[in-house]
Amino acid sequence: MPQRFEVEPGVRLAYRVDDFTDPWAPAPVVLMLHGLAESGEAFRAFVPHLARRARVVRLDLRGWGDSTPMPADYPWRFERLVADAVALLDHLGVGRAHLVGGKIGGTVALAVAARHPDRVARLAVLGAPASLRGMASRAPAWREQIAREGVAAWVDASNAGRMGSRMAPEQLAWWAALMARSPASTLDGFLRMVPGVDVTEEVHRIAAPTLVVTTTGSGLGPVEEVRAWQERIPGSRLAVIESDSYHVAASDPDETAALVRDFLFGA
Repeated sequence: MPQRFEVEPGVRLAYRVDDFTDPWAPAPVVLMLHGLAESGEAFRAFVPHLARRARVVRLDLRGWGDSTPMPADYPWRFERLVADAVALLDHLGVGRAHLVGGKIGGTVALAVAARHPDRVARLAVLGAPASLRGMASRAPAWREQIAREGVAAWVDASNAGRMGSRMAPEQLAWWAALMARSPASTLDGFLRMVPGVDVTEEVHRIAAPTLVVTTTGSGLGPVEEVRAWQERIPGSRLAVIESDSYHVAASDPDETAALVRDFLFGA
């Protein structure tokens, strides 16, 4: 069952804690941040890989999952998402955590690490762009389709590019159902904000050891484009998975989770 805390009047954020560590030993915290039209359930497959070694905290970002839905006229600001992640650490009494983010959750994680370096021990970014300005060409059409046909129709129409061609039908159906539960009002407002997000000029300030994971056929940009900003993060490394998905945490969960586990804790 999710837990919740009030981050501001009328807005409650939901999160889940998975902890299979030894109760007599100190354990690090891994905070996981999901992408567009998802919830903390997006990292369900990661829990068995990580929760024996750490307390795994899966946040439902503002407006998504079991967090308070946002009205269509909500004034979305990327800075608020960054502050929400820090607020959850404060709520849990956690000074420093490992941070793992997928898609735009990875973009948020990059910003948290750049702006709050004292709060991030290690950082893993999965299928995430440093800049979402390229979404300016997609977001208006997506918003129109959602308004006209609903969230489920938009998910079905857009998932091929997002998830790639290797998912089993049952796997793809599970993800489609998860994403279709997204509130239309949250999704519309979020898509208005997304094309303005760009943290490229901030990543050089990241002090935490960083792993960036991308795919050979990502629809969000070629490997060379990812490498261009990844190399600006001191001491970071890039892992490339053979896949035509850009949501690598969904399409290749066990391979990606193993990379994250070994990066955070050692093989």
